[in-house]
Amino acid sequence: MPNILRLIVAFALLGSSIALMIFGHWAWGILVILLALVVFVTFFFNEKMLLAQYYLRKENMEKAESWLRSIKNYEKELLKAQHGYYHLLIGLIESRKAPMQSEKYFKKALSLGMTMDHNVALAKLSLAGIAMAKRNKREATMYLQEAKKADKNKLLAEQIKMMQGQMSQLDKTVVQTRGFRPR
Repeated sequence: MPNILRLIVAFALLGSSIALMIFGHWAWGILVILLALVVFVTFFFNEKMLLAQYYLRKENMEKAESWLRSIKNYEKELLKAQHGYYHLLIGLIESRKAPMQSEKYFKKALSLGMTMDHNVALAKLSLAGIAMAKRNKREATMYLQEAKKADKNKLLAEQIKMMQGQMSQLDKTVVQTRGFRPR
């Protein structure tokens, strides 16, 4: 449902609840006010995005992907502030199936912008992992440093340390393979 239609429905419900209360139907009026609040809240938080996030936390990727794919035109159905999060969620799902294909979604999420710093850090950490898989150490180091800066609440500190450890292991394997000469 387009966002403008949600607002129209919410205000229509609010008006009808006021009319119900004026005519003495207090119980129905309160119930319709609660319904109007639910519709109004979905203006700011799309229910499909909320359900996709819920299933991502439960690690049910199939259902999370189906809820995200049910958003046909994200530019009309979501607020502009949610566009980055939409691409971040698709990138997280895609990274489980094809990690190299998810890079475009993370970059798009960063370009569209996200308000929460830990989500920016998550996107940059994912991009660092993709750069490491491509054996691009300079880009991976840059993304790791940016992720460290963006992770102000230290929610991803453990993952960043683990990634830095893997980066040092990457250096060792490069040195070992260059020193090895087959006979």
